[in-house]
Amino acid sequence: MATHAPHAHARTRTPSAKHQVAGGMTVFGGVMLLLAGILGIVRGISAIAQDDVFVTTQNYVFKFDLTSWGWIHLALGVLAVLVSAGLLQAKTWARVAGVAIGGLIMIANFMSLPYYPVWSVVMIGLSGFMIWALCMVRPRDV
Repeated sequence: MATHAPHAHARTRTPSAKHQVAGGMTVFGGVMLLLAGILGIVRGISAIAQDDVFVTTQNYVFKFDLTSWGWIHLALGVLAVLVSAGLLQAKTWARVAGVAIGGLIMIANFMSLPYYPVWSVVMIGLSGFMIWALCMVRPRDV
């Protein structure tokens, strides 16, 4: 008759609540960065094409050419999409880069307020949520 040791059975390890929250926040941040990137790409293409969607105010401290803003938003959008791919794979470098890109997206949208004010404010808020989600997770929790 064989005896079974109490530790002989393999235990299935379920992720803790902390790991589930960390994984969920990383995915949330990745999806938000992906959205911000896609929207930045579309906005950049529209500005480069000098679409009639953009209006300018006369007296604003930061005044740049609309085509320049288009290239800035397009480049940040492409970077955001690339980094979001790393975030969805839970890479630590991507979390750091995501926070940096999110900050740059916020700054670019603040400085382009005269061209598309409502959308700039929406993108600043979206970037803020994304940065919060990425900063909330600690590397050991993922």
